[in-house]
Amino acid sequence: MNNPATTLTRDCPATVIPAGDRLILPAATTVSIMQTLGGNVTVRTEQGLFRIAREDATAIAGYVPGENAAVEPAEFGEAAVWTALRTCFDPEIPVNIVDLGLVYDLAIESTPAGGHSVEVKMTLTAPGCGMGPVIAEDARQKIAALPTVEQAKVHIVWDPVWAPQMISAEGRKALGID
Repeated sequence: MNNPATTLTRDCPATVIPAGDRLILPAATTVSIMQTLGGNVTVRTEQGLFRIAREDATAIAGYVPGENAAVEPAEFGEAAVWTALRTCFDPEIPVNIVDLGLVYDLAIESTPAGGHSVEVKMTLTAPGCGMGPVIAEDARQKIAALPTVEQAKVHIVWDPVWAPQMISAEGRKALGID
């Protein structure tokens, strides 16, 4: 990706990568867009890398959400949940959490009101990753936005420990490995 510099048009909430701390990037900060997968934007500044949530990306001068913005399906089903999870990315890795092999379990239950409850167990590439809660919350929000989902939970687990061998063939191709 060509990363021309642009600026922030207003103060903008952001998350420090990889620490996961929240802060405000001030208006007029110079940023270079590094990744726009899943609707969120990873930017580089003189201070390092930051994740700007899709709802705050309008603060980036000239940024127009592209084809990677999340698209919600018309109907609920297991395939819709997997599709939603495939729109979630580690802000440093251009492969979705499913193809990275981070999603270990998906459970869907019907609710008494006729909706659905969805629980996901996922891991991270490293136990100390400060972005874990941010990635898990992104996944939870995207699942919760699906039609008829009344409750969505995403749990971070550490068993089994993630290893690069868990990356799918599609993920390996995107990363240029194997």
